[in-house]
Amino acid sequence: MRLGVLDVGSNTVHLQVVDAHPGARPSPATNQKVELRLHEYLNISGEIAPEGVELLETAIADAISHAKEFKTEEILAFATSAIRDAKNGKEILLQINKKFDIDLQVLSGDDEARMTFLAVRRWLGWSSGRLLVLDIGGGSLEIAVGDDESAEATVSLPLGASRLTREYLSSDPHTSKEIKSLENYVIEAVKSSVPEDIMEHIADHFVATSKTFRTLARLGEHWFDDNPKYLKINSLTKMIPKLQAMSNKERAELPGVSQSRARQIVAGAIVARTTMERLHINELEICPWALREGIVLRWLDWMER
Repeated sequence: MRLGVLDVGSNTVHLQVVDAHPGARPSPATNQKVELRLHEYLNISGEIAPEGVELLETAIADAISHAKEFKTEEILAFATSAIRDAKNGKEILLQINKKFDIDLQVLSGDDEARMTFLAVRRWLGWSSGRLLVLDIGGGSLEIAVGDDESAEATVSLPLGASRLTREYLSSDPHTSKEIKSLENYVIEAVKSSVPEDIMEHIADHFVATSKTFRTLARLGEHWFDDNPKYLKINSLTKMIPKLQAMSNKERAELPGVSQSRARQIVAGAIVARTTMERLHINELEICPWALREGIVLRWLDWMER
């Protein structure tokens, strides 16, 4: 059957249409993405401002229209940290679901981590052993570890690249004071909030998903001739000062770095490096499947019951 996965994230509203059935690999048919950056519309009260809500509704209307054009039978709609964190998030959900007759649900951070873990396990298979999976989104960092298809331990931290850029990196180029303040915050957050069962992961295979990690791996290839399917801690450590010294315009001219991604890649790199160091990871394999694929796979599992 043809499914639409509508991902209302902190950075984008992304519709991915796939052909899928139980026991088969989901096959992408089309996708549509709108750069929205909902976190930037949070006001001082912690609510998404009316302008942001209006842009969100327009993006969802366009996504639903695109899904209908491609004869999508079912739309699986979910929202992550931007809606989850907003004080008026529940009101926005009720308004959207009533207006568009969909069932947009907010995923918890742990649900994000579990769904992403499932996608990685299905992509890599059982031979990949015990997995430790990292994902850096616009609003949060998710970590999951386990031997099976269900992660046995998860954590979600408010360390998304877009969120941290907005809160710490306002200058262009970034100042040394801003960078130091951000680094100290990320180090303390990871140190104090990652639970022992993840710290003592005993993993065989270290994996990363998300655009942030893919972009960093691509830069490792560009500067150090690394395999873009992997991100090495040594290369990451060397590329961060290069990125910090650049303006947003200069970063946007790097291969694989869009203009919007250029603003937040430094924050994402600092989170990636800190997490890898804290968890003693020398290299991460980049997995092409992530949260959206996990949502599809879990839905297909439910349909088989």
